Order: sequence, then C-alpha cells, then structure tokens
Amino acid sequence: MDTPSLMWIVFFAVVAGAFVVDLGLLKREREPLTVKQALQRSVVFICLALAFNAFVYVERGPTAASEFFMGYLIELSLSVDNLFVFLLIFTHFGVPRIYQHRVLLWGILGAIIMRGVMIGLGSALIKEFSWVMYLFGGFLVLTGIKMLIAADAEPDVSNNRLVGFMRKHFRVTEDFEGERFFSRRNGKRYLTPLFLVLVLIEISDLIFAVDSIPAIFAITNDATIIFTSNIFAILGLRSMYFALAAFMHRFEYLKYGLSVILVFIGAKMLVNHYYAQSIISTELSLLVVVSLLAASVVVSLLKTRGKQSELVHRGWVPGSSAKESSNHE
Repeated sequence: MDTPSLMWIVFFAVVAGAFVVDLGLLKREREPLTVKQALQRSVVFICLALAFNAFVYVERGPTAASEFFMGYLIELSLSVDNLFVFLLIFTHFGVPRIYQHRVLLWGILGAIIMRGVMIGLGSALIKEFSWVMYLFGGFLVLTGIKMLIAADAEPDVSNNRLVGFMRKHFRVTEDFEGERFFSRRNGKRYLTPLFLVLVLIEISDLIFAVDSIPAIFAITNDATIIFTSNIFAILGLRSMYFALAAFMHRFEYLKYGLSVILVFIGAKMLVNHYYAQSIISTELSLLVVVSLLAASVVVSLLKTRGKQSELVHRGWVPGSSAKESSNHE
C-alpha cells in the first residue's frame, strides 16, 4: 500500500474512533464537564495529534512532520482564539453550560466540513493559478494587522445584525427549549435562541477558516498535511473550551501574538513565492511561531497573575460592530 493511502486510512480511523468515543461519552453526560475532565480529554486529543505527527515522520520524513506540526500548532492557536468568540456568544445569550456542549459539537462537525471544502478549493486554485499565493499572503498580512487593531474592541452583540435578521424573518421562542434547536407551538415551527447561537458559532467558524486556511498554505501545498493538521487542531475544541473557559482571562495577550504570527506567515508566503524557493524555511518559521506563542502566553500569565476571573467583553462576534466606547485600560 502506498504511503498517501495508508496515511488517509490511519487518519480516518483515528478521527472516527475519537468521535465515537466522544459521542458515546456525550450521551451519558447529563452534567457539564468539570475542568479536570475537560483537561483530561484535551490532553488525549493533543496526544492523538502528536502520535499521528510521529506516524507522519516515519512514513513521510522529517520535512513533512515539521510541516504537519507547524500547521497543527498554528491552526490550534487560531482555534483557541476562536474560543474567545464562543465565550462571548454564550455569555451574551446566557446559554446554560449544560447546553453549550451540544452547540459546540455541531459547530465542530460543521467546521470539519467547511475546512474540507475550503482546502479543496484552495488547492485547486493554487494548482490552476499560482498567483493566488500572492493573494493569500497579502490577505494574511492584512488580517494580522486588522486583528491587532481590533484586539481591544468591544462587540455590540445586543444589536447583532445576523440575530436581528433571524428574529425578523423567522419565528423565534423567547426562552430556551432545553437542548432543542427547534420547537413546535400551535402547529407552527419555531427556532429557539439556541439555534441562533449555533448560527453565530458556525459563521464564526467559517470566517476563522477563511483566515486560517491561507496560513497553512504558506507552510505546504500538500493537501494531506493541510487537511489532517487542520482536523486534528479542531477535533478536541469542545473539551478544550470547557477546560479553558474559566481561565480565558489569563490569555488576553494571546491574540497579539497570533496577530504577529499571521503577519509573519503572510510575509513568508509572499517572499518564498516571489523568489520561487524557500528563503524562509519551515524550520525557521516553526522556531518563530513557537517563540511568539510562548512569549504571548508567558506575558499573559505574568500580566494577569492574581487577576480574578471575569466576563470577557473584548473580542469579535460575527454580525456585531464594535461599540464606540470600547476603551480599556
């Protein structure tokens, strides 16, 4: 059996097994995950990714393994940043913690499908039009700058345009109906607020995918590496959310590090494509990315040491413009 086929078989077997276990555990859960349980599951998902990374090293060599690890690290970091958005949405709508896991599960399933479609489209575009690499590189640089500028913005979720559209054109119940996304009253179907939350989660996944997919194309054009590293990065986000939700205020400087990383990755893509060679190597890129992430995490932990947990108001929510009075100390 050739290596690409073997990699796909192993990948789908691991992912399918992880989902079966997670879904099986989910059916028995009638109480929210504790932080300890969520941390344990997050560690399992990370170990699965690292084990697959070792498999890539054995089957494809050190270069492919480095590309996988760097892609996984970047996508995981960007996905963690997306968790801040999830927290903002859940907090604003007052979603009970016991209902959040169902929204996250469907959100992750939707994200996997969207990533697959977008990676396929991206690969096809690059093969057909090499100049698309310039568009991806420029987009990453602009996205990193935009993320840096908007890092302290406070979203006006109360006047969210997407939620306003849904409430105007569809019947929506005032309160949650348990875990249901739909409800029937007097023979008429209603949406529940939980479905509105799911829509915002899915759209935020889509927009983050638009930002993150070009980043991994800056590392490699190998569709196998791109897809597998992406999926492993988002596979354990449901558990990671519950593990980090109580501590997200301790990582408020992470978004600054991610902004600089996107600018660096975009510049790498532009430079390497212009010179048609690896001027900025994968190994150097990995060192820079790890250093920036480590620095932003360390600074966050030091700056927020002793800080009490509080609601996170800064960030970005799809359909929500920034409040004018968004100045923070």
